[in-house]
Order: sequence, then C-alpha cells, then structure tokens
Amino acid sequence: MFGTNESNRGAFLEATREAREERAAERRRDEAATKLQAAVRSWLVRAAYKRKTREKFDQLFGTEPMAQDQTAVLPPALDAFHRITEFIKIFRLKTDGKRFEILTRYLLASMDSDNIKLTYVSCGMNKDLTLQWIHQIKDILFACCGILEELQPEISKENRLLSLYLHLLLTFTGTSTWKILRVQSFEPLKPSLNKLTENVMGDLVSRGLYSTLKHVLVRGLCRGKAALRGPAITTIITLALRPLMAASYSDKLLSLMTIHVLSVPALIHHLDALAPEALQMLQTNEIFEKVVQFVQTEQNLRIIFNTLEGSYALCLLANLVHLAHKESDRALPRLAFPEFNFVVKRLLEKCGEYVTTKQSSNLTQWHPVLGWFSRPLDHHLNEPMALVKSQLQLLWSGVVLKVMFSALTNMIVEQEPSPSESNTSGITSSSTASSLASIGSYVSSNIVRRALDRRLTSGTSVGSGGLRGGGSRKLGSREVSTVAMVCSMYYSAITTLSQLKMDILTGLCYKSEMVSQLWQVFQSLGPNCGLKSFLDLLSASTKATAPEFHMLMLFCDATTLLVTVLDDLEMYEQQKPFSLHDYAIMASFLNNFTYKQMIHNGLIDVRNVQGSPLFVSLHTLLLLLYKRNSRRNYVPDTHWLIKEVRISTFMSDLEQGDAQAQVLIQKMPHIIPHTERVLLFKKYVANNKAKLGLSDAACASPHSTLITVHRSRLVENGYQQLASLSPLALKGMIRVRFINEHGLDEAGIDQDGVFKEFLEETLKRVFDPSLNLFRLTSEERLYPSPTSFMTENHLQLFEFVGGMLGKAVYESIVVDCPFASFFLSQVLGEQQSSLYSSIDELPSLDPELYKSLTYIKHYEGDVSDLDLTFSYDEDYLGEIITHELRPGGKSIPVTNDNKIVYIHLMAHFKMHVQIRDQTKAFIRGFRSIINPEWLSLFSVPEFQRLISGDNVAVDLKDLRENTLYYGGFHDKHRVVCWLWDILERDFKEEERALFLKFVTSCSKPPLLGFTNLEPPFSIRCVEVGDDEDTGDTIGSVIRGFFAIRKRDPVNRLPTSSTCFNLLKLPNYQRKSTLRDKLRYAINSNTGFELS
Repeated sequence: MFGTNESNRGAFLEATREAREERAAERRRDEAATKLQAAVRSWLVRAAYKRKTREKFDQLFGTEPMAQDQTAVLPPALDAFHRITEFIKIFRLKTDGKRFEILTRYLLASMDSDNIKLTYVSCGMNKDLTLQWIHQIKDILFACCGILEELQPEISKENRLLSLYLHLLLTFTGTSTWKILRVQSFEPLKPSLNKLTENVMGDLVSRGLYSTLKHVLVRGLCRGKAALRGPAITTIITLALRPLMAASYSDKLLSLMTIHVLSVPALIHHLDALAPEALQMLQTNEIFEKVVQFVQTEQNLRIIFNTLEGSYALCLLANLVHLAHKESDRALPRLAFPEFNFVVKRLLEKCGEYVTTKQSSNLTQWHPVLGWFSRPLDHHLNEPMALVKSQLQLLWSGVVLKVMFSALTNMIVEQEPSPSESNTSGITSSSTASSLASIGSYVSSNIVRRALDRRLTSGTSVGSGGLRGGGSRKLGSREVSTVAMVCSMYYSAITTLSQLKMDILTGLCYKSEMVSQLWQVFQSLGPNCGLKSFLDLLSASTKATAPEFHMLMLFCDATTLLVTVLDDLEMYEQQKPFSLHDYAIMASFLNNFTYKQMIHNGLIDVRNVQGSPLFVSLHTLLLLLYKRNSRRNYVPDTHWLIKEVRISTFMSDLEQGDAQAQVLIQKMPHIIPHTERVLLFKKYVANNKAKLGLSDAACASPHSTLITVHRSRLVENGYQQLASLSPLALKGMIRVRFINEHGLDEAGIDQDGVFKEFLEETLKRVFDPSLNLFRLTSEERLYPSPTSFMTENHLQLFEFVGGMLGKAVYESIVVDCPFASFFLSQVLGEQQSSLYSSIDELPSLDPELYKSLTYIKHYEGDVSDLDLTFSYDEDYLGEIITHELRPGGKSIPVTNDNKIVYIHLMAHFKMHVQIRDQTKAFIRGFRSIINPEWLSLFSVPEFQRLISGDNVAVDLKDLRENTLYYGGFHDKHRVVCWLWDILERDFKEEERALFLKFVTSCSKPPLLGFTNLEPPFSIRCVEVGDDEDTGDTIGSVIRGFFAIRKRDPVNRLPTSSTCFNLLKLPNYQRKSTLRDKLRYAINSNTGFELS
C-alpha cells in the first residue's frame, strides 16, 4: 500500500517537471519569435529607410554624375545638406560608390558657385548647422580616403575617380578655391573659414591622411610606367604640405611627412619628371632643410628607424639625396657638414643593419642595391629600384661631391697652416677635443653634438705625444677631422650599398679631385704620411672605426680602382693623377703600415687578417702597386724590403711556426729579399720530398721509374710512359734510357741517369711553334696556341707539359723557356684577383693590338666613327670566323660610353677566352707537382727566373769557384786557365751565355749563383771521342794532369753532357786552338754524342 503511493507520487512529480519544462520552452520560443520578428521589422525598417534615403538622394541629385557646367541646376545647399546628412549615415562603398561620385561632383560644383543659396559652404556659415556641417565634411573626407586606398590608378576609369576624390580633399582642406569668398561681402569670413579647414585637416591627419597619400603614391608610381599624372601628384604634395604649414612645421607633422611621403620610392624623381610644380613647392617651403634638421635629433631618428623598414629607409635616403642635388647651390652648402653628412651616414647604418654577408636562411632575399638582405623585399619596390639607384648615384655626382668635399678643397688651396696649428708641436686628445668641439659649436642638434663627443672620447689618449704627425697638419685637427667625417660617410656608402661599390668609387675618382687632394693631405701629416700618428690612433682604436681610418680606407679603395684602370701611358708617361715619386712614397707608407699592423700585438688579429677592413684596403692597394712595379719598375726592388726585418730571426720564427711570420710570408713575401724567398721555396720542396719519402736513398730504390725513349720520338714516348703516372711517382726519381737512331742504347757515362737531358729536350720540342702547342709573341715569348685543337689530344699534352715543367722547377732544373708574362700570371692564379687587369698584360702578347686599343681609349672624337663592334674577326685557314665579345656583340657598336668595356673585353678574349682550356690543362699538370701556395712567394718576373734562371750576366768568378774537375784537370791546369781567360777576355757577353747554354742547356745562371747548380758545373779532360770514351783511367788522369800529349786533338771539338752540366774538353796544345774550337762548338750547338 505504501509502495503504490510512493510510485504515484514519483509519477506526479515527473509529470509536473515535464509540464514546467514545456512551458519554459514555449516561453523561449515566444521570446525568440518576438526577437526574430523585431529584428526582421528592424531590418525592414532600416532597409526601407535606406531605400527611401537613397531614393530621396537620387531624386535630388539624379542617378548620373553631374557634368561640370551644370551649376545652374544645383539644388539648394540646405536641401542638399539634409539629404547628404541622411546619406552619409547609410553609405556603403560596395553599393553607393556611384552615388558617392555624384555627391563628390555636386560638392565640387557647389563650391564653384558664388550663390550663397547654392554653395555648400553656406551651411557651414549657418550657426545652427556649423558643427553638424563640420562633422559631416569630416565623415565625407574620411570616406573619400577609404575609397582612394581601394582605387587602382592603372585602370583608366579609376584613375579619373582618383583625381576627382583628390580634388575633393584639396577643396575642403583649404579655402583658396572657394568662389564664394571672392565676393567682397564674404571676404571678412575668410580667417574663420581657414580655421574651419584647419580643423578638418587635423581630423584627417589623425585618421590617417598621410598613410592614404603614401598608399596612393606607391600604387601610382611604383610600377614600370607611372600611372599618376602630374596634376594628381601635385595635388597629393599640396595635401601633404597643407597640414605642415598649418602646424608651423611641427615635429609630429614633419615625422609623418618624412615617414609616409618622402619614403615613397623615387618620389623626387617622379616630381622632377611629371610634376615640377610640386617639386618647386617642396623647395619653396624648404622641406629639405627642415627634414634634415628634424632627422638629426635622437628621438626623431628613433621614431623614423622604428617605423621604416630597411628598404624604405633606403628610399628615404635616395629622396633626400635627390633633394640635396637639387639644392646643391642653395641649401646644401649650408647643411653639407655636419647635418646632411650625419643624416646620410645614420640612414646608411640603418639600412646596413639588415645586410648579411651571405644567404643564411630562406628568409634572406637578394637586394639589387644592398646585396643579401635579411628582410623580405616589398613587391612594390621591385620595379622602382632602378630609379632609386639612379637617385643614390647623385650622392657621388660631381656637383654633390664638390659641395661635400669643399672643406678638402679649401684645405688644399690654403698656402699656409693656421698659426695656432703651426705653433703646435703635437695634438693630444684634449687638443683634438677642442678642435672637434669647435666643429660642433655651430651644430644645432643634440645628437650631432653627442656624436662628436663620442668621436672625441672614443679616441681617448694616444700616448704622451698625442697624434703627432710632424707635418704641416695634424691628425685630429679640425680641418682634417672634417674631411675624415665626410670620407667616413662615403665609406659607409661603399660598405652598405655593396652592389654600387664600383659605381661609388668611379664617381669619387673621376667626378672629383678627392683622391689626389686626399693624397696631398696625407703627405702633409708628417714623415711617411703620418705613419706614427695612424699607428698611435690604431693603438687607441684597435677596430679601426675612427673616421680617420675610414678616410684612409676610402683613399686606398679609390686609388686601387684608379691604378687598376690606368694604362702605361697614363701612369708612366703622363703620370696622372700621381707622379712616379708619389707612387714610391705611397708604396713605402702602405708597406710599413701594413707590416706594423701585424707585428704590433693587439693591432690586428693575425689569425683573421682578412676580417680587418683596414688591412684589406691597405694590403689590396699595396699588392697592386707591387705587381705594377714587378711588370714595369718605378722603384728598385730594395724599395719593398722592411729594414726592421732581421732575416735570420724571421726565418727562425717561420720555421718554428710563429703565426705572425707565417701571415707575413703569405701576405707580404716581398718584404724579405728575393734570395731568401728562393731558399724558402727550396726548403718547401725539400720538406715535401721528406714527407713523401723521396730522399736520395729512397730514389735509389726499385720504386724509381725507368722509361725508355727514342730520340726521334721523344715527346710521344715520354707522354705515353709518364702521362699515366701519379703525382707522387712524377715527384720521385725518373731514370731515362735513350735509344739512338740506330735502335741501340746510347753510349756514354750517363746512359742510365739522363732525366735532365730528357726533360730539356722534351720541353724544347713541345715549345717549338711548329708543333702548334705553343706560339711565340713578337718578343719571342711562349704562350699556348689558340689553334692547338688541331693537334690530337692537345689538352692531355698541355697537362703533360705542365707536369714536366713543374718537375723541372721541383728538381731545381733550370730550363731556357721564356714565357709571356700574361701566361705566367695565369699560372700563378693572378687573373682570379679583383686587381687583375687584362689590358695591363696585353703588351706581353700583342704590343700592336695594345697600341690600337690604347688609341681607342684616348680617342677624343666619336669612337662610333671607327665602325667597331663587340666582335673579333679571325682568319682561320682562309676562313674568317667572327667571335662575339659578348652575346650579340657583332650588332653592338662601340661608342664613347662603352669603349672601356670593349677594350677590356678584347684583351680578355685574346689572353684568356681563346686559350682558356689549354691554360687550365697546363695549370692542372703544373700544380700536380708544385703547390700553388709555394709560388705565392714570387711575382711574375721572379717566377720566370725560378724557371729559367737569373736574368743577369754570367759571373765567371762565381762559376770558376763552383767548378769541379775530372780526368786530370785542376784549377791551375794550363788548358783550364786558358779556358777561363778566353771566357773573360775574348768572349762577349752573348758568347758567355752561349757557352753556359752549351754545357747546362740554359743560357742564364741559376738563381742564387752557381753554388746552387745541380749537378755542379764540371770540366773533364777527354782524350778520345765520346763513342770511344770509357771513362777516366789512371793513365788518362796522369796524362791529363801533367799535360802529356798522347796525340794532338786539333781536329776534335769540345763536347758536353748537359744532363750532368759537364764540359768535355780535349787537352789542346795551343790557346788559339781552344778558343777557335770552343767558339765553333757553342755556335754550332754541338752537344751530347756529337764531336
């Protein structure tokens, strides 16, 4: 009974709960339906309101835009005001774009009316409507800005709308076009209405007017062909200037102008080309001067740097440079230093923050001006970057350089230094501070003052003597520091604008006198161009960041370019812009400075000398001057030696692995005498032999290589047996057995060890021009033949010949092979250097072509009259073959603008392109034996001497002291005394050279004298012909020693074994016989197996 009641109660509660939930759900449905109905009714009401508002708008203004001459049918301004008030509340660009155009045309037309009832400004004059009218205009103009950002100016229709809406902005931000104000009775209202427009402008600025203007400019100008026309551009610039002028050029407005307008890519270029009136407005309002002064302050700089991305900072710099060029005769002279100089340097530093040395990640982009750039490049910047580059190039144009370096020019013009400086024995850090402070005294901005202060304090103390130069000027004086800071700015341009470096240096070299004037300044700094002052400063500023070092590096980089392009006529004959004496002083300064940088602890990290820009700049110019001197001397060889270097100590340090000594010998081998470098080379070879186990004992082992060659097929047999050997085997002993013309082993004491003979004869034959592997220049110098491909396997033969020559150098075998210097420079790898100039080496190949190209270079008329093209015609077996120096070259005429390029391409073609494959093969073979690092010790002429011996007269005294005697001969023997007397008294220098060649196969003495001749020079007394000679016997030695005549050898000639540097001399009975026979022998080229 109780259980039944309990279940009924539960069912009742459940039913009650469900009923309650049902009622709640019903209420929710009712509420939702009510809300939905309300929303629908609201939407319907709003839609009806919008429809009615648009219908009223259309009824009043029409559905088509009003023509400009319809002022007579303008609706009353008050009616229009009410309709526009309603319309602007419901305005949507997507549906009301055309109505907004109609509205705009109406507003412009009404403002062009002098009827107070029709002009729209009349509503603003109504006290009851003024505030509402102002608010309405602000909304209209803001909507106008929104539309402008959506328009695409490249579309003709939208371009017209863009001009229309810009006109609307222009009309309501100023009263100059309001026709009603021309009525005399309304003129007193003009000041009040001006305030009204200023209020409107202020609202527009706060709501992003400058951002809109930048958007329009970037879209309209940053393309292949500008889409904006001149009037539209002028309107934009006017709109940008109006708030500035109204706010009296406040910092806030100048900041917006700088960030949003002057950073538009190539803006000033487009103003100059399309809207000169707009450019004139900028100049009239002194925008350049105001912006430069504004950007100097630290806070303003921070704002600009934080807002502008690197590429747009570069565009801002380009526009400022362009303005500076336009103001070169007005504002720039006043602002050049320090204001403009400082601003340019800081902007360059800003851009440099994003420059990387290589492509380090996928985010890195290639920038056409800055190189590898760590930020993505805005797509709007791709097309206008060429124009930005042209703007930046104005920074090193002639007119700007003249203004920027005016202080340098004035310094040179001055005849005497100021009394205050001439009476100063030295410049300490305090005197430097006072001189630089005087520069800062006329600088208005705090940041420049602080920069100058940092410049002073960074120098700190440079010793008790200070920056003493000992000359008429001091490093750290006001005038020198001024020039140094300008140079520092241009050096920053070189390092930041990496892709324009050559262009910048070219401008500095050829559009100004900067290089020669800086040289005069350096010379006035004291002994050796103020070397001590620079070293003292480097001790205080070890990272070489002081402007004085930037000045020095800029000079070195510019002079490097200048000297690289100078031909011999300009450098040695005309001596422009430097005399040969100047080069001598310059070389001495660079040599000593570069050396002392490395030997003074802490001045430079010897483990990474290439990481020091100062070292790289100085060392690059130093090597260029040294190599130029090696090719044609302007100073003696001793000029390059450093007196402080003690050879014994240096060599000991080098042997012990001292880091400084190793870097010095790698970077500046010329500072030690040539003799010591040759000994060092020989030591490198000896160490290499020891490392490879190629000592004399090892060479006598069965592992040495034996080859058999026929004299009639010397090259073929040698190539077949040696070309396949490894470099290690080639470096080891190679024993040669000759087969004579009868097919028999050659007789003679040296039949088993005549590799020297084989090497000399092989090289002699392959260098014979008739084989067509090599050719001779007009000076009888060897170089690879461009037509060697006619010979089978010619590249393999070149590699073989290179290996054989390398073997000769490796074994200190002197061979009489004079090579063209341009070819040797390629073997040394100098053509890979940025300093290499093909035109400089051309005289060593073709002096006549060099004269012709030099004539073209200095041709004062129009080169196009010569009817040249970028091509070269060659007669090949009666057929004319045209080689293009560049793609499509035969259709590219040579003009005054490109003649320098033509000259270098022609020289490059003749000396490199034509023989590229042959040279590569030869070098490959040569370097398989000789480590190229060993050759870095030598210049090209020194390399030739390493191959062919010393280019000096035969020193008979040295030769006699290092001669060995056999067969009974001795130094006091009658025949031997006759021989030396004949060589000294009867033979001319040419005959002595022929005698040396007769015995050793080379007409030049070995490097370091005959004590280094291998094998030693020897003279042997012989009684019989070579075919009967079985060597010395006791009898033959006794007869030779006592001059006992077995039979008179009057019919026999002297012979030689060049493989052993051995002269075989019969025991002549008369001196005249010896003289005549010897002269005949050396002129008949008799030698081995010939008597």
